[in-house]
Amino acid sequence: MDQSEKCELFRRLHVPGDPFFLANVHDVGSAKMFAAMGAKAIATSSAAFAFTIGKPDMGHVSRDEMLDHCEDIVRAVDLPVQGDLENGYAHDPDGVAECIELADEVGLAGACIEDSTFEDGKPSYDFEVAVARIAAAVEAAEAMPHDFTLTARADGVMIGAYDVEEAIRRAQAFEEVGAHCIYVPLPPTMEDVATICASVSAPVNVLCAGKFTKYGRGDFAKAGAARISIGSALARATHRIILEAGHAMIDDGDFTALAKSVNGAEIDRLLKEGGAD
Repeated sequence: MDQSEKCELFRRLHVPGDPFFLANVHDVGSAKMFAAMGAKAIATSSAAFAFTIGKPDMGHVSRDEMLDHCEDIVRAVDLPVQGDLENGYAHDPDGVAECIELADEVGLAGACIEDSTFEDGKPSYDFEVAVARIAAAVEAAEAMPHDFTLTARADGVMIGAYDVEEAIRRAQAFEEVGAHCIYVPLPPTMEDVATICASVSAPVNVLCAGKFTKYGRGDFAKAGAARISIGSALARATHRIILEAGHAMIDDGDFTALAKSVNGAEIDRLLKEGGAD
């Protein structure tokens, strides 16, 4: 598929009440494995990628590092890829728009832009600034020759900066300025998820992580979600294995955790099948 075909497919996948699984990956290998297993689309995760290059989450990866990573994933698989571009690596709307233009240049089918500042004492942009930033991102996306999907994130609930009511106010404003998808990560309850989905007509992404992992696709469909992502949850699960097995080996001389590893031949098969032609 060329980029326009990937963009068109990615946009079509977003159906409220019939959510698809957006596979967040941390490297080329995991992207190829998900492609081979039948994923319909791939997404990067800023946190998951940061872990792979030895950096903490939230504002420690540079724009160039992330875009290079996104390009690697795009080239590795023949699927639509969405980039997690944090806050666009800029405070001003023009800088966010430039980031979206660069996202298009590396072949992404869509991108997330959040309203987090990554600054102490003021974790989220003021309402008007947040909306202006999304408006600029949408304008850049709409200027492209294909259906680039701009996802607007209201992250304040997840980081404790504001409540669900404010998240909905922002989500509705993001939709008004043209955001193609809305994303409010980790509201308190599934009832809140349903309220958020009902508050906008745009498709809504739901993060399945933490307490939401007890729910299945049918539950998210009933709530009205159009997309289910996992963020850095799989990468964190991988790091849990490293942590637990590492302590066992170093502290106790216990290597039994390694017996649960996947056969190398199976990994080789998936990597070959999931790679772009």
